[in-house]
Amino acid sequence: MPAEGFWGGWVGFAGVFMLIMGTVELCEGLIAILRDRYYAQSPQQIVVFDLKTWGWITLIWGIVVALAGFSLLSQRGWARWFTIVVASLNFIVQLGFVGSRQYPLWALVTMAINILVLYALIVRWSDVREALLEV
Repeated sequence: MPAEGFWGGWVGFAGVFMLIMGTVELCEGLIAILRDRYYAQSPQQIVVFDLKTWGWITLIWGIVVALAGFSLLSQRGWARWFTIVVASLNFIVQLGFVGSRQYPLWALVTMAINILVLYALIVRWSDVREALLEV
């Protein structure tokens, strides 16, 4: 039987990891904006836009992911659903990098973290709500 605050701890875990993933994605975007030759591209890749545009999109997405984590840690009522949507979209975005020869491990790790975040937010949410009400 898990301890009283166990599921509340899982939600804290999800919030912290969303902050970490958001910060890393924000940094990836900044690197692509400031150093456009940093990321390797092969002739087989399909690039819809240049790396600076991708960098801006990644930077903005990193801010959204970090805001989801921050809102979850601040225990806002809407934060759970917002974070579920953001983590699900982030999982789908990372699918695009699994086939990349340069970054498959990063994409797989990020996908695994997204699954853990979704698990923390979806499974046994009633226990989390009860733990938060007791505090």
